[in-house]
Amino acid sequence: MATVYKTFLNNDAASTRTMLHEAVPVTGSLVSGTYGESNIKNYPHGLFQSVYDYPYLSSSANHIFDITCGYASSSPLSSSAVTDGVAASDIKDKINMYNQMAQVLAGHDVNGNILEFDQDGNIAGGGTKLDAIYVLNFARLLAKDEIKKGSFSLKLATGSANDPVAFSELLTISDYGAQNDYRVNSPTAEYGILYTSSATPATDSGVGLLYYQAGICILSASVFDQAVLSGSENTYSASLSASPIQVNANGIRNRMYNVEFNNTTELNSSVYFCRVNHNEFNYSANPTYLSSSKIVVKEQSTDAPVSYVTTVGLYSSDNELLAVAKVSEPLKKDPTNELILRVRLDY
Repeated sequence: MATVYKTFLNNDAASTRTMLHEAVPVTGSLVSGTYGESNIKNYPHGLFQSVYDYPYLSSSANHIFDITCGYASSSPLSSSAVTDGVAASDIKDKINMYNQMAQVLAGHDVNGNILEFDQDGNIAGGGTKLDAIYVLNFARLLAKDEIKKGSFSLKLATGSANDPVAFSELLTISDYGAQNDYRVNSPTAEYGILYTSSATPATDSGVGLLYYQAGICILSASVFDQAVLSGSENTYSASLSASPIQVNANGIRNRMYNVEFNNTTELNSSVYFCRVNHNEFNYSANPTYLSSSKIVVKEQSTDAPVSYVTTVGLYSSDNELLAVAKVSEPLKKDPTNELILRVRLDY
């Protein structure tokens, strides 16, 4: 094993960036049927509901996403809830959930006020605001570094929750065209507009927002104008304003036919080319390379020197060992050959 040091030159190192994608399907049977309610976790605070891929008390269960909902204090639902006699704590919870999501994803204006979600992404400007929302917050286990643009699809049943043919009336919501049309005016980086049709995404009214790096889907409650989540025949406002967050979470979860997207793992690599010239590393400096208590160099004076390369160590400028790479089998090195060992560090 040669243990001689050699300094890298400028052309001996390179950096690469690779995006790895993985298809993530979440079926409606998993979300609302396969395990009954044993994979659905509700909390005493009632602010959100967690969905697992297996009964959540099992050690093998994985958290896949959370569901919550809320409305802005400026929303008509806020005042109608007061009129309908809804508990003040329930109204406060929904306003707080909306504000929490908005301040993280939309940010604040110059006066420090929380901005509302905007239908076309013009956060600080005018236009239609999404002041009543449902939120799907995907776990990092699924979304990884980010959701791939243009890959998201959510299929929802729009009929009554008690209707046995509800899933024959599916509404597909997707970030159509987001590969080339996304927004960057969010504190959490990039997001796209969710549409119900791929035909005219430029003119169609958006029904939600998808924040790619955060892994959060904001869905406008108005998408359920024709059917309330609790299963009655009123508009969505009746459920969102009058029912607790947990009831609304159950409603939208039971309408999920399918959710699918491709996640993204960003793999950064540093590649080091360790070049061994013909006249280098031909003698071993390993003190354990002994024969009859003597360091082995060669048997006869006329023999060519030889060594075997087994390990590559990467050192800092002050000779501190930072990384070690092992070759699959010892590489013979003598003055008649040269080697280039490619060492790749992924992070």
